[in-house]
Amino acid sequence: MTWRPTIAALTALCLALTTAPGSGGAAPAPPAPRDAADVNVHTNLLAGPPGAPPGVCPGGTGYGPPLPASSVSATKIQSGFSFLEGPVWIADGGYLLMSDMAAGTGPNNVQPSTIRRFTPPATFDTFIANAGSNGLALSPDAQQIIAATHDQRNVSAYRLSDQARSTVAADYQGRAFNSPNDVTVRPDGVVYFTDPNFQRGNRPDQMSGRTSVFRVSGGQVSLVDDRLRQPNGIALSPDGSTLYVGAYSENKIYKYVVQPDGSTGARSVFVNYLGGPDGVTIDCAGNVYWASGSDGLIHVYSPAGAQLGTIRSGGTGTTNVAFGGPDRQTLYITSGRTNDSGLYSVRLNVPGYPY
Repeated sequence: MTWRPTIAALTALCLALTTAPGSGGAAPAPPAPRDAADVNVHTNLLAGPPGAPPGVCPGGTGYGPPLPASSVSATKIQSGFSFLEGPVWIADGGYLLMSDMAAGTGPNNVQPSTIRRFTPPATFDTFIANAGSNGLALSPDAQQIIAATHDQRNVSAYRLSDQARSTVAADYQGRAFNSPNDVTVRPDGVVYFTDPNFQRGNRPDQMSGRTSVFRVSGGQVSLVDDRLRQPNGIALSPDGSTLYVGAYSENKIYKYVVQPDGSTGARSVFVNYLGGPDGVTIDCAGNVYWASGSDGLIHVYSPAGAQLGTIRSGGTGTTNVAFGGPDRQTLYITSGRTNDSGLYSVRLNVPGYPY
């Protein structure tokens, strides 16, 4: 099914993101599982949410191989940062935002984080100091970034115009999250995010040892899955029918059937992955680009799970990826050792899905 946001849906999203919702109730009963054969393999493509450049993912367009070769290398733009994560392209301004996390401080050993801005070709500045963020995504109206924020153990929205912060998801049934890590947003405003414990520091565990995936819809937080060990990167297919989640400590990438109302159905293994799956992005053809911290590669998979090739960037410590540039055919990669983390880029054949 192809998702196209309605005015009512976008209005509801704006209301949801500018209020501070309380905890949701228990997750609704899951829909009946479907066989893997029933999963749409992304033949229907979105034109893109509001704010995306026209024609980013034109419907019905046939795409060829996404990579120029089976193995390609990205070019370093700049390094020397603490630990870059969560890049997201802001088309209206023509710049890239990313989180830069420092070493943990204070009695709770919580990592400070700054949102930095890269404006091509070579300008870097601070966009939001003390943001407390990791993964970032763009709201459907393109007026806010939705951030997995470990400083307050929640999911936040930052308004691009003035950097004002509001709360998207405060807790689950009154219990604090571990440390929200990555986030993806459906064009109708449904938010999905992962909650490992990587940035929890010394703060108490209120999730009883579980690391989970959650959904936020209409201001209510629901559980997607609490059976994953350290869920990390998360992304939706261009048609909205599939949710991908990387389980870092399992070396697996899972996929979930997504129902029209945003709830999730059957889970299956998308890829048995070697290297610890970190951040992820998806192109307009539905190909999946997953960053690996241990081997420093971006592993590229077709919607069917076949490996199409790899992209090399900063050696080790590759954390995340996002498409950007005027035509969305530049892949930006955050990669490198702690305290020498860098931003890299490479031109690809297929434009990226607006993230």
